[in-house]
Amino acid sequence: MRHGTMPITMAAFAFASIATAQPFPDRPIRLVVPFPPGGNVDSFARVLARQVEVQLAQPIVIDNRGGANGIVGADLVAKAAPNGYTLLGTSIAFVVNAGMYKKLPYDSEKDFVPITNFAWGLGYLLTVNPSVPAQSVRELIALAKSSSEGLRYSTPGIGNGQHLAAELFATKAGIQLLHVPYKGGGPALNAVLGGEVQITFPAVAVGASHVKAGKLRALGFTGATRVASLPDVPTIAEAGVLGYRFDSGWHAWFAPVKTPPAIVNKLYAAIRDALKDQKLRDYLIAGGYEPRADSPEEFRKIFTADIKLYADIVRAAKIEAQ
Repeated sequence: MRHGTMPITMAAFAFASIATAQPFPDRPIRLVVPFPPGGNVDSFARVLARQVEVQLAQPIVIDNRGGANGIVGADLVAKAAPNGYTLLGTSIAFVVNAGMYKKLPYDSEKDFVPITNFAWGLGYLLTVNPSVPAQSVRELIALAKSSSEGLRYSTPGIGNGQHLAAELFATKAGIQLLHVPYKGGGPALNAVLGGEVQITFPAVAVGASHVKAGKLRALGFTGATRVASLPDVPTIAEAGVLGYRFDSGWHAWFAPVKTPPAIVNKLYAAIRDALKDQKLRDYLIAGGYEPRADSPEEFRKIFTADIKLYADIVRAAKIEAQ
């Protein structure tokens, strides 16, 4: 009996060894985007994924899991197998949530492995529906002060970068604005296009085409300098709100904790090499972002520091924790 089981045991061991020796990746990768289609998080994830596919020679399937300002999708990835086949493609909203919500179903710092930050945002556009009778930031501030009902602005959810940018603007300008959160950047943009709200702060990559088509009016840019693709749009500081500045932060990919370093490094190398594509770089730059590819070690330092930074910003903006 003992002799009869040996070949089976050895064969099983050999099969397991071959299986574990398979090079990564040997099948499609799922990239969870924790927001609905149509926003800049989704758009950036898709354009980068197409280039990373070339580097890895495997398809990357985008899985939009919107809900709770990105928490639903992030939780799915936190609980996924740490084998490199389920990843998170998200924005700075990921760390904002850590300071915005009293309780999350995961630990933002401990349950994820940062891969890299592939884009760094220079700011958001301050845009209004063309029906709004304000042609400048100063006129918008005056309109807000004179409005009995108050002006409404849309965002992709509570506590994301656009929410913070708008609240900082209201604080610096000495006005009150009514926040109307939606389930993602696409719905938030549609709300101002359809006249449900008057104001929104989209990423340049999402808002610029609507500005050029006359469907939105851009009054200002939240960054330190004007954005190259819309050179006639002043910064909000230039337009009269002295000292105002709000960068839109990074876009990045993460893996579940305990993902082997060799897999994380291979994913990082693929993203870094993908960012050498000039069309991809031009797309990010036109959208108001700088291409970046910090190493996993360097990005972890940035990521950890940003968790504290944005918790401080949330408190300063007096946004009540959810």
